[in-house]
Amino acid sequence: MDRVKIDMSGTQGILGCCSAARRPGSASRPGERVAAEATFVRLKWPGAIAALALAGTVASAADRAGESPFSDYRSEVPGKVHRISVRDLPAPYATQSAANGPSIVARPENAWPAAPPGFKVELFASALKGPRVIRKAPNGDLFVAESGGGRISVLRGITASGKPERTEVFAEGFKRPYGIAFYPPGADPKWLYVGDSGAVVRFAYQSGQLRAGGPPQHVADLPEGGHWTRDLQFSKDGGTLFVAVGSASNVDDPDSSQEEAQRADILAFDPDGSHRRVYAWGIRNPSGLAIDPDSGQLWCAVNERDGLGDDLVPDYITHVQPGGFYGWPWWYLGAHQDPRHSGKHPELGRVAIVPDVLLQPHNAPLQIVFYQGHQFPPEYRGDLFATEHGSWNRSIRTGYEVIRVPIEGGRQAKGEYQDFLTGFVVDDSHVWGRPVGIAEAADGSLMVSDDASNSIWRVRYSGQ
Repeated sequence: MDRVKIDMSGTQGILGCCSAARRPGSASRPGERVAAEATFVRLKWPGAIAALALAGTVASAADRAGESPFSDYRSEVPGKVHRISVRDLPAPYATQSAANGPSIVARPENAWPAAPPGFKVELFASALKGPRVIRKAPNGDLFVAESGGGRISVLRGITASGKPERTEVFAEGFKRPYGIAFYPPGADPKWLYVGDSGAVVRFAYQSGQLRAGGPPQHVADLPEGGHWTRDLQFSKDGGTLFVAVGSASNVDDPDSSQEEAQRADILAFDPDGSHRRVYAWGIRNPSGLAIDPDSGQLWCAVNERDGLGDDLVPDYITHVQPGGFYGWPWWYLGAHQDPRHSGKHPELGRVAIVPDVLLQPHNAPLQIVFYQGHQFPPEYRGDLFATEHGSWNRSIRTGYEVIRVPIEGGRQAKGEYQDFLTGFVVDDSHVWGRPVGIAEAADGSLMVSDDASNSIWRVRYSGQ
């Protein structure tokens, strides 16, 4: 694998970064991940300040409010603000590890997603087959990965009654399609890329096309099994294809498990699939990728590990540093060692990055999107929205919602998030909805896929 050069000239000591991290054993394993050959002197990215705050220079939510920052579905209310700091982390095994998977039930007659005042939620589409990622084409068509049906569908337009004007199957025959990306970026893409569970493929595409004109072209092979959500994004200039590849396990050691080779990474390719390299690593399951359209910065949503108790380890959303190491499996959230790997790789604990926004542990964030529309109030523009698929490894479930992450003018997160769309949980044993995909429609409303009710929900601002 190629080395990723880091251009970081800025703040020595922030995030404990003294020198660039090298993947253990990289010299003896051709093709394995390596990090940069740079010295961390200064950190250009201003989000380092937010990360430093997360590391403990500001008071934790618990200190300020006198209550635990860790919460569950019972306290999820649209507009409520949450903030978790590394200062709030309990010791490993403070509680027993739970197995509390949800029982999926039909939506109760009086159940409906709840949004902040002034927003209206409508059922846009139903009877889909495991809808996951949603991506908007430049012409406004919505492409949906129906992972349960092995196909990519297209939903065009919005009728007066709030339904798609037309629905077509663009391509089918996939194993588990997930990521979708258009290339080149801009108003007139020529290719549609799909991240399947074991490969990236692409179809020739013209704006407005509703069905693939031929078979896909193979772009790159990917590891199969384990976490299968292969999200895709192109860099703002179109020169790099980013591919999310989650781990094969919860916390197996890549030093001894060949199944973890080239996993728990964000990989990078040239658009034709050549020049395969690792952009960032130690990321257990980077299930959602997004490019900030203003700054061009890559962001991701990450499902962290299980088995350490109810309140470990927080999932997270963060901008992604090139060559950055995010801890998995030996460390988490900076210099916190996983006790299942005690004593291993102390050199990596010194460079493990603290992410920008810590979320409730086990809530399983999936897709993320930056809101660029004008239908919502102005204060929403530029903010990040994320779906939370919901927990199974927590004694009282959490997640099962859509959240808003405020982004400040410098294009950095504030370290907090807000509940935005809730109401998918019936009780601690039953849920009727699980948000997965999210995209901004042509009219500025948000579309949210739900693979429990096999639906897509539309959230628009009505002011009433």
